[in-house]
Amino acid sequence: MTMLDPRTTALILIDLQQGIVPHAGGPRSGDTVVKTAKALAQRFRDADAPVILVHVGFTPETMPSQNVDRPSLPAAGTPPEFSEFVPDLRQPGDVVVRKHHWGAFTGTDLDLQLRRRGVRTVVIAGISTNMGVESTARSAWELSYDVVIAEDACASRSSELHAFAIDHIFPHIARVVASGDIRLEA
Repeated sequence: MTMLDPRTTALILIDLQQGIVPHAGGPRSGDTVVKTAKALAQRFRDADAPVILVHVGFTPETMPSQNVDRPSLPAAGTPPEFSEFVPDLRQPGDVVVRKHHWGAFTGTDLDLQLRRRGVRTVVIAGISTNMGVESTARSAWELSYDVVIAEDACASRSSELHAFAIDHIFPHIARVVASGDIRLEA
């Protein structure tokens, strides 16, 4: 069991949105990730712990300038539905953060939102494990948060990409646990 204090812990869900969830390919489907993440989010809400929903989207003005990402995105930006959260994910009281990079901290007020709430521990989950989740976890660790990864609420384009982050990156910056092993108790 991983015991966490709901007064100082927040859940950060990365990119559980219409334009990204269908692309999860391993080790589980996007639909499975969403189901697990929704259940975990409800446990956080029931414990009065913050739930942060992060999504990404681009307009022509906010398109990444790096050649790596630009070719995979439409020149006119992403359509509005790309950034919409999957149905029934967002609930009253959830904090929404819109990002324009892989990680949720860069160019957003996420750190401020967490610190205002007294958060010291972040549980991170979502899609893609090796991109948005990993980038957010690295930044959280660099900002001195205690980082927990809910492994069964994450997926990537492939099982291999997911496994590399879980097995080789996260053990250096986070605790990797199953969502069912997270206990919120003051």
